[in-house]
Amino acid sequence: MNLNWIYTGISWILLRWHDLWGGLLNMPSGPAWVLSIVFLVLTVRVVLFPVFVKQIKSQRAMQTLQPQMKELREKYKNDQQKLQQEMMELYKREKANPLMGCLPIFLQIPVFIGLFHVLRLINPNSDSAFKAMTTEYGWSAEQFRSASDASIFGAPIAAALRSTTEQLQQLDASRLAVTLVAGILIITMVATTYITQRQMIARNGVAADPTQAMVQKLMLYGIPASLLVSGAIFPIGVVIYWVTQNFFSMGQQFWVLSKMPIPKPGDPKVDPEKAAAMAPKPGIKPVNPKKGGRPATARQSSTGSSVKFDTAKARAERASAAAENADTTDQNSDSSDGAEKPPPARRPTPPRGSGRRPQDNRNRKRKGGRR
Repeated sequence: MNLNWIYTGISWILLRWHDLWGGLLNMPSGPAWVLSIVFLVLTVRVVLFPVFVKQIKSQRAMQTLQPQMKELREKYKNDQQKLQQEMMELYKREKANPLMGCLPIFLQIPVFIGLFHVLRLINPNSDSAFKAMTTEYGWSAEQFRSASDASIFGAPIAAALRSTTEQLQQLDASRLAVTLVAGILIITMVATTYITQRQMIARNGVAADPTQAMVQKLMLYGIPASLLVSGAIFPIGVVIYWVTQNFFSMGQQFWVLSKMPIPKPGDPKVDPEKAAAMAPKPGIKPVNPKKGGRPATARQSSTGSSVKFDTAKARAERASAAAENADTTDQNSDSSDGAEKPPPARRPTPPRGSGRRPQDNRNRKRKGGRR
């Protein structure tokens, strides 16, 4: 399989950043190439940021579907084909994609392979490497010599911890400098990878399924352990790429955890439409039901345009309206019976002052006068 298109694309991005840092800012070859690798990572992560957001949403959707998935497994534990069909229907209905969680990692693998191949070819004494870089990947002879001379703290970016003595002599490098720089970078790479994996577990939650929990433990401890061994064959430039990517992932996941906190297992899922319906209308002060207040909807008028308080005037208006309704009902019933009924007798108005209670009269007699 021909992967020259990957190597050419990675070389083009790397060279454009080197033109900026080395050509426009007149930086030395070592810092210019290191910054080119760092900004290669930033370029790739910015391009993949929409995919990262979709990954977060898909993982959260999968997390909320765990109870339903458990019920389906118990219901169709003896029918795997039916179980797969019901699972696919559930994913389609809830718009969840279980493969979305691995998509950003798969898209970054070609970038890692391309950078590893390009940096491995930086050898000033290799005619085949010089020919491939200049004729196939778009490098100029000056850029190739500049990358061959690029170093960080005396260690060339094309050297590795397990480079042979002959390779170090070709790069004009010191074994001690390469060992110190590569060793520090590898330890940093392993530590940041472990922290990143812990953040991913904290972001997605500990899996309830034993198989998924085992996979999480393998990802947490297996990947850092493998990097501790394989990091020795990575060129220093590739280790710089990996460390930069880990720091970027840590910052990105910290931002996600602060903006999208992990839902607790007992928290109900709030429907946005129900939340909007329960919200108070504009201009109405919300009331806390726990303090004995009535909800805002109970205090609204029938039109919903204003709020009416239960005053004496309002009670009088309601009483008159009820009387009018009663008269209308009586008239309708009279017309339906065809007989004319006498008007209802009115209660006699009590004389003024007769509304006093007997207790008040006794009090006046005891005190000998008015109160």
